[in-house]
Amino acid sequence: MTPPDRHATGLLTKPDEFLQLITPSGERRHDSELDRWVEDVDLDALRALHLDMSVVRRLDTEATALQRQGELGLWPPLAGQEAAQIGSARALRDDDFAFTSYREHAVAWVRGVGPADLLRVWRGAAASGWNPFEHGMAVPQIIIGAQALHATGWAMGAKWEGSDAAAVAYFGDGATSEGDVNEALVFAASFDAPVVFLCQNNQWAISEPVGLQSRQPLARRADGFGIPGIRVDGNDVLAVMATTRMALDRARRGEGPTFIEAVTYRMGPHTTADDPKRYRGEEELASWRERDPIARVRALLEASGADVEALEREAAERADRMAAELRAAITSIADPEPLSVFDHVYAEPHAHLERQREHYTRYLDQFEGGAR
Repeated sequence: MTPPDRHATGLLTKPDEFLQLITPSGERRHDSELDRWVEDVDLDALRALHLDMSVVRRLDTEATALQRQGELGLWPPLAGQEAAQIGSARALRDDDFAFTSYREHAVAWVRGVGPADLLRVWRGAAASGWNPFEHGMAVPQIIIGAQALHATGWAMGAKWEGSDAAAVAYFGDGATSEGDVNEALVFAASFDAPVVFLCQNNQWAISEPVGLQSRQPLARRADGFGIPGIRVDGNDVLAVMATTRMALDRARRGEGPTFIEAVTYRMGPHTTADDPKRYRGEEELASWRERDPIARVRALLEASGADVEALEREAAERADRMAAELRAAITSIADPEPLSVFDHVYAEPHAHLERQREHYTRYLDQFEGGAR
């Protein structure tokens, strides 16, 4: 049952219930609590959100193609999750800090990460893609859920320094079963850390459905830590923006962390090494295609009198330009020297590491070109 005052408790936790401002058909719903958080989102701002989502979907498609063509070692597609990422990332201030897993390419787009920096890790050319402090975004975390601890630690430090900046930790539904996420929730609750835990519930933890690890909506887990939980339609960019702004405001006022469950869907494979046809059917995919995050914004804009044909031309042109930049960026990424893998393991020389370096050098010398 929904609590008597859902916004006072912050909970919407029935399996079929979540906050929503734009329906799948593009109808604008009004909500007495959420509307005030997106009062500034006029038609121009809505067009910009549509453009964001259209561009990152094309970038994602292009990167997937690059992997299939052997230019990238791996790529984790984000298709279907554009609204959850764009809506939340556009709520951040420049001095906030995002801590993500490996699928948040749209967050990186919003934070100003360039095409070459986005690709270099997935090409195997670098240990990290960019300087986190230049973008207010940590490099992607491959270890499931570890970034929740990083975000909590950063947020605690920001609070102790007297800043009102906040951190956002992005993770998937599978990460909520990891110890790192639960430990982060404990610390964040204990120290009122200004951090927003944004769980993109995309229904599948690799090949296992979310219902296997949680018999209740994930937002309800937050209650056990004394943290408000919010369940939002993760395919509704406006509702995600509103709830993220609300949670960030709460953090800035010293009221501690918030857990947001953005209910969305991963339309593609877990990574390009995955075959989702082995564990889910076309009927399920078709159902979620009807809830497409980009299509619903287009429908709302059309109903509001916007020139959607011009909008789609602009989005296609911008997406084409960015896709071309992404493809061109591949040629600018130099292959690292083989021995550079040892360069930044320790701050100071280490005898054991030097022995490994020597062994690896001898191994490489067996081949043409050697260790170069």
